[in-house]
Amino acid sequence: MFKIFRKNCCGLDVHKTWIYACIGITDPNGRTQYQQARFSSFSKGLRELSHWLAKYNCTEVCMESTGKYWIPVFNILEQTCSVTLAHPQYTKPQKGNKTDRKDARWICDLFMCDMIKPSFIPPPDIRQLRDLMRYRVKLTNMLTGEKNRALNCLTVSNLKLDDVFSDVFGKSARSITAYMLDHPGQSFDVTPFVDPRCKAPISEIQAAVDGAISPQQALKLRQCLSHIDQLQAHKSAIEQEVFLLAEPFSSTLDLLRTLPGLNKNPMTAIAILSEIGPDMSVFPSSKHLVSWAGCCPRNDQSNGKVKSRRISRAGCYLKPLLVQIANALIKSKQHPEFKERYHRIKTRRGHKKAIIAVCKMLLTAIWNMLSKREPYNPAGFLEHRPVRQSRVLTKTQALELLRLQGYSITNDTAAPS
Repeated sequence: MFKIFRKNCCGLDVHKTWIYACIGITDPNGRTQYQQARFSSFSKGLRELSHWLAKYNCTEVCMESTGKYWIPVFNILEQTCSVTLAHPQYTKPQKGNKTDRKDARWICDLFMCDMIKPSFIPPPDIRQLRDLMRYRVKLTNMLTGEKNRALNCLTVSNLKLDDVFSDVFGKSARSITAYMLDHPGQSFDVTPFVDPRCKAPISEIQAAVDGAISPQQALKLRQCLSHIDQLQAHKSAIEQEVFLLAEPFSSTLDLLRTLPGLNKNPMTAIAILSEIGPDMSVFPSSKHLVSWAGCCPRNDQSNGKVKSRRISRAGCYLKPLLVQIANALIKSKQHPEFKERYHRIKTRRGHKKAIIAVCKMLLTAIWNMLSKREPYNPAGFLEHRPVRQSRVLTKTQALELLRLQGYSITNDTAAPS
């Protein structure tokens, strides 16, 4: 018999077209009665669901995060109810006894007994900012893929622009490429197209364009370059809207930019803010934030044996960004706290685990900065760490360790010749 924490709550089984709802009402004697109904996922059906919940005075609702279908339901119900969103792995029903109505009742029972772990849902303004920032990531990935296809066209045509220009899509290289596409098979002098600040000699650039591009590759390259320009225009429009949405959080962003690695590109701090939000009270401690971002080992033990210590797949947008920042910080001489932590762990566990440890440092610093409203201070990471007592050896143990390593111990203090 499980203890009932919620006397009146609802479980929702959300699908693309239909929503199955089950309200569990427990009387003072501990007996629970269920009210079930099915609603359309159209806006009219969602309003009917809201009125149906109000009819039974139900203000606590739980549902699974099913694709994107939960978002319209959440947007309407959060105005009148306290909505808990649960990961599907925490609400799995029994196999072999599963229907949509039973799923809704199962979610209701779990929620009633407080056996569901809620997911973090930021406020609406942060959700809008997060959606645009994630779309910007998709545009960046598409832009990178299209640039690779354009570079392949140049490579198969033996046009070695990538050997003489650091950016094949810069001003000089694009001018040369445009001229070659407009005048196929024609020899020309590259001098008028090359910027005076270009470091590559004119002779090398002239040799690099001594190739032949077929009509098919020329057509493909034109389409790639046109698509690149379109994607860059879309990305610029998204970034303008992002800056407008981020204006109310300017003080929080200024605080975040005091952290090393976040002060170069203004979009980096906005990306982190869009994922975790400005309010750290939703995470009881920095460890909860690190766990939510998937930057700590999982707990997977049975019979005293550790089955796995792999990190989870959580934070699929936040974690790659933190890894990029960490890879840059471990090369910086201005911030030795990150470099020291990385090298200390890398010698024992390898590069990947060491980088995730640096990501954990960054998240811990971010949680403390936003919780205390203080700028970044490296003093906490540079504190002297005393040697653990278990690592202190006696003189006899040290000599024996040296003998095991192949050293011969003598009493002569003179240096060997």
